Amino acid sequence: MKNLTVMLLCLLGLSFACVVQAQANTSVSLNCGPIRGEHYGPYDYRPDFYKHPPLDPMNHAQKRELVEHAHFTVRVESLIGAQSGGRIGPPGKDLSYTLRAFPNNHRALVSVMRYGEKFKTETPPGLQYPVECYFERAIRFAGNDAIVRIIYASYLGQKSRLAEAITQLKSANELARDSGFTHYNIGLAYVELKEYTLALESAHQAMALGFERTELREKLRALGKWQEPVAAPSPVEEPGNAPAAGDSASGLKS
Repeated sequence: MKNLTVMLLCLLGLSFACVVQAQANTSVSLNCGPIRGEHYGPYDYRPDFYKHPPLDPMNHAQKRELVEHAHFTVRVESLIGAQSGGRIGPPGKDLSYTLRAFPNNHRALVSVMRYGEKFKTETPPGLQYPVECYFERAIRFAGNDAIVRIIYASYLGQKSRLAEAITQLKSANELARDSGFTHYNIGLAYVELKEYTLALESAHQAMALGFERTELREKLRALGKWQEPVAAPSPVEEPGNAPAAGDSASGLKS
């Protein structure tokens, strides 16, 4: 799963657009608290889905900058240590603050997942909630965010919860619509889960939508699982529909 995490970190700078509301799918009973920020938020991480409060002088980019400059710096994202509180201790409190203000912050969700891996526990130091709660909260807040579901599927795969991971990816596929980028990342996630038939379907969807990155195709090819998309058959003309001799392509006689 680490390869997928690295790929997501490299690609999450793009913007995303999904429009279907979906519900959370978890088989674990979690007490993950109400969705509210501290001083700021909760706000949608995606600019296209941000709802601007009336009379608020700060725009979406300024809000993200304010939170990330104070709490989600490179130091925190890389799990080196805290940013606030005199930079003493582990980064758990800063990650918690970031995800209270922006519950579906994609990069912060990846960092929380890695933070749990680092300490080999669901409750690493400083986090307000167990690691999985941050995915439950993100889906509760922004159930139409396909990228959240892809990252959650990576987490579930690490926990050997394959059926739940596939459920999240199927939800992501429905949300992806015409985003070749998202279908491509769904395919990468399926490769990590060793679900190669589903990965191939996602690769074909991404290609059909004009997404040109080739790493997914090359991964499947190296595994002996790649197949070229089957071309749609040409329409068959019905008898009597062909232009008569001497007719031009427009149907007018020359």
